[in-house]
Amino acid sequence: MIPNFLEEKLRDEYGLIADEIVKGYVDKKPSLRVNTIKASREEVIDNLELHNILYQELSWYPDAFILEDNIKNLDIYQEGKIYMQNVSAMIPALLIKPGRESILDMAASPGGKTTQLAALSNNEAMITAIEKNKIRADRLRYNINGQGATRVTVIETDARNLDEFYRFDKILLDTPCSGSGTLTPSNMNITEELVDRSVKTQKELLRKAISILKVDGELVYSTCSILKEENELQIKEYIDKGILEVIPIDIDVPKLPSTIDGVLTIKPDINYEGFFVAHLRKLK
Repeated sequence: MIPNFLEEKLRDEYGLIADEIVKGYVDKKPSLRVNTIKASREEVIDNLELHNILYQELSWYPDAFILEDNIKNLDIYQEGKIYMQNVSAMIPALLIKPGRESILDMAASPGGKTTQLAALSNNEAMITAIEKNKIRADRLRYNINGQGATRVTVIETDARNLDEFYRFDKILLDTPCSGSGTLTPSNMNITEELVDRSVKTQKELLRKAISILKVDGELVYSTCSILKEENELQIKEYIDKGILEVIPIDIDVPKLPSTIDGVLTIKPDINYEGFFVAHLRKLK
């Protein structure tokens, strides 16, 4: 079912656990987070129950729910009171813990994490969202407006070209990747060339992120890949040189073994996309 090169990589990196990963390449249940700028958790729960929609709560994020049905026809979706997003993708913004500070979302479109940052900060964070593609940037603006995120500045550029005079308190780098954690039976669009191209882009984006992050600032590096060359191997050099240190992540999700203590590699299953997250602090 999966490409041969990927199966070999998974077996090399995870051994017998590779079989569990492949079983997790299934269509996911829909999930949502409450847009607390426009609605409360209680309002969303009342609406779900009114329409007899079964939901599962998460111990680590009270404003998120895994659903049994798609609800894009409900008013709460149309009015921007919720945002449909896989629960794995909600973790990076949670780790940022945004407040009244300058935050850069380096690869922002379509805006799920950008608008989550705005909601978590109650529109107090000063957020800069980067997207180089005009069509995707327009989609980003549409979602930002629909979610009521009022303190977001969208810049249409390649984040790798950001001027060195920029400085941010915190950076979220949810970098383009191979998508090796999000495959499904109907979508196995992954190639060795895509992996190699992603690794190159990730290196360049990470280098830029570190250069414009303030000392003692926080960086969340994430991908929807479970391949170590896109994840642990990208940050290891900076950790070994004492440029970055790991802030340990402790969240109750299905995990894959990692080669760096304190980072999180999520094992794909029916609820969770395969995902990698590292919470880092810049030391120098």
